[in-house]
Amino acid sequence: MYNFKFYEEAEKDLAKLNNSVKKLFAKKLTQIITNPEIGKDLGNKNNLVLAGLKKVYFDNKRYRIVYEIKEKEILIHIIAIGKRDNMKVYKQAHARYKEHNKLKRLLNNQTGV
Repeated sequence: MYNFKFYEEAEKDLAKLNNSVKKLFAKKLTQIITNPEIGKDLGNKNNLVLAGLKKVYFDNKRYRIVYEIKEKEILIHIIAIGKRDNMKVYKQAHARYKEHNKLKRLLNNQTGV
C-alpha cells in the first residue's frame, strides 16, 4: 500500500467539497493507494503538459483526482481535485506540477543535490 500526500492547493480543493463528495473522494483515494495504476495516464492535453500524471473519476465522473506516483517513495502525490469544466482541473494540475518542479529544481541547484 502507498502513502499519500497532497499538494497544498489540492488540500484546499478538498476542503471546498461538500461532505458527501468528500466521502466519495475518500473511498476513491483508498482505491488509489491500494492500486495506484487504476488511474488513466494523462499525457498532454490542449498545450498542458500532464505527462507522467494519472487521473481517476469519482462521483459519477463529475470530479477528477489528478495524481502522480512516486515509486521510490511509495507515495501518491495528489495534485488537483475538481471538475473537468473548461479543463479547469487539468489547468490547475499543470500549473501546480510545473511550479512544484520548478521549485524542486531551484532547491536542488542551491543544495547541489
